[in-house]
Amino acid sequence: MISLLAAPSAPKAGASSSASPQAAQLQMAERLVGPALTEGHAWARLTELTDTIGPRLSGSESAEAAVQWALRSFKADGVKAWTEPVKVPHWIRGEEHGELLASERFRGKSLQIMALGGSAPTPPEGITAEVVEVSSLEELAALGDRVKGRVVLFSHDMKVPEDYGKFAGLRGRGPSAAAKAGAVGVLVRSLATASLSTPHTGATGFAEGIKPIPSASVTVEDALLLHRLLASGGPVRVRLVLGCKELPEADSFNVVAEVKGREKPEEIVLIGAHLDSWDVGSGAHDDGAGVVMVMEAARLIARQKPAPRRTVRVVLFMNEENGLRGAKAYADAHAAELPRHVAALEMDSGGGRPLGVQLRAGEGGSELVRPWLAPLTALGAATLLSSEAGGADLSPLVPAQVPMFSVRTDASRYFDYHHTHADTLDKVEPEALAQSTAAVAWMTYAMAEMPSLLVRPAAPSKAPSLVAPPSQVHPTAPAAPVVGAPKTPGP
Repeated sequence: MISLLAAPSAPKAGASSSASPQAAQLQMAERLVGPALTEGHAWARLTELTDTIGPRLSGSESAEAAVQWALRSFKADGVKAWTEPVKVPHWIRGEEHGELLASERFRGKSLQIMALGGSAPTPPEGITAEVVEVSSLEELAALGDRVKGRVVLFSHDMKVPEDYGKFAGLRGRGPSAAAKAGAVGVLVRSLATASLSTPHTGATGFAEGIKPIPSASVTVEDALLLHRLLASGGPVRVRLVLGCKELPEADSFNVVAEVKGREKPEEIVLIGAHLDSWDVGSGAHDDGAGVVMVMEAARLIARQKPAPRRTVRVVLFMNEENGLRGAKAYADAHAAELPRHVAALEMDSGGGRPLGVQLRAGEGGSELVRPWLAPLTALGAATLLSSEAGGADLSPLVPAQVPMFSVRTDASRYFDYHHTHADTLDKVEPEALAQSTAAVAWMTYAMAEMPSLLVRPAAPSKAPSLVAPPSQVHPTAPAAPVVGAPKTPGP
């Protein structure tokens, strides 16, 4: 166990009124951080979510089971919670089969593929076509008519987490661009930092007026094989079978919970994560870990007497992965309140250990926050990082100039498992999850208790686009919150 603070033992409620501000901070930190590290509550809750409910793609029965689970959990914690309606897409994966067809130069073999969210199906017999390889949207455009009737392979060389933001657009916008150019199908090399023949799914979007085409990720290994065969000369042909379906939109919900502030309850500190996941794996890192971190922060803060100065509001967003409908619905429903949202956090970068704190605020924000970082020293997270806070589900709050903060987690292994069958509970380390949970709980309390407010950041030069994201602000993508369309991280 980490001994976080060399401070007096936690006082009884109300006993710290005569303590110095610094001593009062340390006493409260013990009451928040200590239980987060020792009680194992976040881990137990993540186990429930991933092992008993499992994958939670928007529109599915499991996604709705997760909504009810969250409501029950908040009630058990003594935290007031309710649902808010969201209309979500209901896409189903179906059959997936890929095959490299034999030629005079090489033997055929199966390809490990996974349909991208939003992909169109193939005919029942599949599609068969030659492959053309590109490594950028500009290279695709330069091929002109040579794309017509082909399957486009989008290649890249992602090696480290920071590369995700560079290449996510190939998955998010590539299929639409290929369809516009006349392609009959798309394969995208999986956005992965490690692969054991593991395909990684994710969202794609088709521009208005562009008919969707079958689009799938392919493993790193198979993408490199296709690359080598194409480089050696002669045609390479593949057959793809995808049984995707786009069903009518479904009724779903964001889950919202609150701990009312004692002095300024009208001022809101929002902490959020997305409750949905892809339909593969069980969404342990993406974003089960974030969900239990913010739920645990609310549980621990709700136990404190007196409550923090401002209201802490938890939002578990629905449909981050393939649409951001929950994010947009929340911003619309609470538009009148957004000027009173004084800080917002999104945890969507996995369950790794905490590395530091990020901000997106106006002038003087760093000076306000630094004095509150001391309780994170033993966690190795008492550093104010230069990268900016943000998140896909927070993107609709950007036009309202809501200040943002975040606990950055170690994402060095995050993209090994991201959007795969392997994103399961066993990939999360209980101690790391507890440490990041503790950091989130403390920073949330700090934002709700600081005497002064963060200055609001400058307004964006243009309004954010809220179409299905190919990328969002994921853990190690470029710093500024990317609010864009086909989460930088994106789903």
